[in-house]
Amino acid sequence: MAVITRDALVDAALGWLGTPYRHQASLKGVGADCLGLVRGVWREVYGDEPEPMPAYTPDWAEARGNESLRDAAARHMTSVDPVAALPGDLLLFRWREGLPAKHAAILAVPGRFIHAHDGAAVAMASLTPWWARRLAFAFSFPGVTF
Repeated sequence: MAVITRDALVDAALGWLGTPYRHQASLKGVGADCLGLVRGVWREVYGDEPEPMPAYTPDWAEARGNESLRDAAARHMTSVDPVAALPGDLLLFRWREGLPAKHAAILAVPGRFIHAHDGAAVAMASLTPWWARRLAFAFSFPGVTF
């Protein structure tokens, strides 16, 4: 596997800023949801996505009640302690305690991440206490170096 830098991952994610929110989309400048952003960054840095993406509804995590997003990340990435996440790492959030994680973002710099959420374009956000309370999992992309 090629050596991938954290800067390359962050630069790829930054290229998606301003992309409108579109559920299940993953096309830079046209539309993306949070998972579509991560998928697009993966394609830009690594090439083909590691597995096919099934269709999903906005309530998929609540309806199934399992950690399918975490499990998919764990199949292809290395789990890290969320408080030790570094720029370029994947962050997974849960909206409420007891619910599965269903929101994804990429850490850009300590305390700031890039994400897409319903009703807004892909944007940079601060890891405020509200977000920090909801941070459930973090993963490093494969082959990442500084």
